[in-house]
Amino acid sequence: MQQKISKAIKQISNKVIGKNEQITLALTCLLANGHLLIEDLPGMGKTTLSHALAEALGLDFSRIQFTSDLLPADMLGLNIFDSAKQSFQFHPGPIFSQLVLADEINRASPKTQSALLEAMEEQQVSLDGETRPLPSPFFVIGTQNPMHQSGTYPLPESQLDRFLMRIQIGYPDWQAEKQMLSNPILTQASASEPVMSLSEFKALQHEVTQIHASDGILNYVLKLVTHSREQQGFPNPLSPRASKALLQASKAWALVHARDYVIPEDIQAILPSVAEHRMRSQMTDFYGQTSLSARLLEAIDPLAA
Repeated sequence: MQQKISKAIKQISNKVIGKNEQITLALTCLLANGHLLIEDLPGMGKTTLSHALAEALGLDFSRIQFTSDLLPADMLGLNIFDSAKQSFQFHPGPIFSQLVLADEINRASPKTQSALLEAMEEQQVSLDGETRPLPSPFFVIGTQNPMHQSGTYPLPESQLDRFLMRIQIGYPDWQAEKQMLSNPILTQASASEPVMSLSEFKALQHEVTQIHASDGILNYVLKLVTHSREQQGFPNPLSPRASKALLQASKAWALVHARDYVIPEDIQAILPSVAEHRMRSQMTDFYGQTSLSARLLEAIDPLAA
């Protein structure tokens, strides 16, 4: 199965050039059965990465373009009266896919943003008094532009907390961008074959739950979250859900790196992606900012855990 993970990363990197770390973090998030938030400037490859993940993992994919006039029914679906059958028939919306790209999620109104909350947390939607289950597995990859961009609405803390991880793609380096310019066919949206079946993907998700975390690792996680609660300078201290997310993501990171146990370096690798969006009071322009998660890592010695 380790070969499948390596092959998936390689296939995705053919479309998102020079971003192996971000690809690995995104794959880690899905293996940990969590939702992913990608925040970056327009044109940085957020949609390309999302579509490439769905292709490599063999997941049904749909894209919802969030705009200010998007209604919850546009996303969830609606009941339409069928005169031939003399009854209402449900027409599912694009949310009924295994991987849903919520593109520019912070351009939609708060009402539409909140309609996504039940789907992300409960993996079901309620419509006209009836609850309908979503496909399994079910993932939301939300993309958003930095808050200084016009026409954006801040995501509430409750919705930010539903995303297991947040990543930024960032500008490509000189060689990667030159490769894109000299051979643009590499990044064109041509279809690729899945590298694993759905059953293999679910087996990998199950393997994540079997990764061993020692008592020292648990203490390290607890010391990190406790420090954010007891010290000044952290707008939103980390909640128990955040500590569970740290452990869950670190187990997936260990699996991706061919280990059946968690080491402190796993937690350090995923901490910015898991904790940063939870600790900030709002999403801001992150380029050049001092990371709150870096302050946590500096404050807590893993050897003392």
